[in-house]
Amino acid sequence: MEEPDTERPEPRGPPPRSDGRRERWRNWAAFWILGLCNNFGYVVMLSAAHDILKKQSSENTTASTTPALDVDVQPANSSSSYDCNPVSTAAVLLADILPTLVIKLFAPFVVHKVPYGVRVLFCVLMAALSFLLMSFSFAVWMSIIGVICASVSAGLGELSFLSLTVFFSREVLGGWGSGTGGAGVAGALSYSGLVQAGLSPRLTLQLMLVVPVGMLTSYFFLLAPPPSFPQWRSSQPGREGPTPEDTRRLMDDGEDESVHGSRSSGPLSLTEKLHTLRGLLKFVLPLGLVYFAEYFINQGLMELLFFRHFFLSHAEQYRWYQTVYQVGVLLSRSSLCCIKIRRLWLLALLQVSNAAFLFLAVLYQFLPSAWLVFAIVLCEGLLGGAAYVNTFYFISKETADRQREFAMAAASVGDSLGIALAGLAAFPVHRYFCSL
Repeated sequence: MEEPDTERPEPRGPPPRSDGRRERWRNWAAFWILGLCNNFGYVVMLSAAHDILKKQSSENTTASTTPALDVDVQPANSSSSYDCNPVSTAAVLLADILPTLVIKLFAPFVVHKVPYGVRVLFCVLMAALSFLLMSFSFAVWMSIIGVICASVSAGLGELSFLSLTVFFSREVLGGWGSGTGGAGVAGALSYSGLVQAGLSPRLTLQLMLVVPVGMLTSYFFLLAPPPSFPQWRSSQPGREGPTPEDTRRLMDDGEDESVHGSRSSGPLSLTEKLHTLRGLLKFVLPLGLVYFAEYFINQGLMELLFFRHFFLSHAEQYRWYQTVYQVGVLLSRSSLCCIKIRRLWLLALLQVSNAAFLFLAVLYQFLPSAWLVFAIVLCEGLLGGAAYVNTFYFISKETADRQREFAMAAASVGDSLGIALAGLAAFPVHRYFCSL
């Protein structure tokens, strides 16, 4: 006779993992979209830099009343063999990166007092405002304000979302990195492609208002944070964090890459934060050097790599250089699941070599075709993207649980500092070449 069902012991052990896997993929997708939307405006502003300054030059010489971004014009400096704008595109780069740099320098020490939900709403508002200001701009100063709004949104968003990753399994870093790489391709390609297809830059920028909406939707409706997540309350580094139950719910069988562990109570003291910063130098310095060389190329040399007998105009060459570069960034920022590179200084050395080679190419004009430049900027993007995702992966892996949320936010200053220094260095280089 069979035993009654009531006497059969209840199964013990973890619940089925299907829901956990689904949630992990959902979070990965949410971070991918957040990375895409966060960096999209920043990329578009750099892709539009040549158009902004070219039109300003035209207005200064013809007193045109046409809106600031609606026409293409003839070379601004036909007396120079480099076809230079009076102002380097580094001016737009600095407007795009300096607010981000200021935020990343100071916000990690105080931003934990602002709930994540409030930060995201503010980022969405600033991103939408940037596109509106740029699209309705009637002067470069108004365009620059739009660029600054995009910079504030991207800077606060980056350090907030990087800190947010500590509440999830480490694999969401791959989603974030791939999404930010996707932003490069989507931003540069959409701007270049739509303008090339005949849409005015003004209408193109208005269509991009869908991006802030995507960030809002992804964060509040797609992301599935653990119950302990401080959505509408402040987060004290060293105190807030997922519980062990939250961690187990997010992990697969055999998963040993958790970013979580037991965390000591109480917020980090200033001494502890400074000690954490010292430990981050081995990551921040090579990352900053990679981005210095990278953006010295992009905003100091790329505009000067103009081939007069190529089938693309100067403005078109600049836009497509940016697009090919972003393709390289996307590929390498999506590579974390396949390859991890711990030797960050090697990436920095290779990127500096790229910058030195292209500087000589501009100085002596020995490159025969723009196709070679496309190949080099693709490699440049591969190196830059690899440096970014591997830096934050190894910070997440090697930083103690108690300091991890602060460390992820603080280390984001590395790329912004390199970019800002590159923008400053690009000005005298641009002035020198344009004077030839």
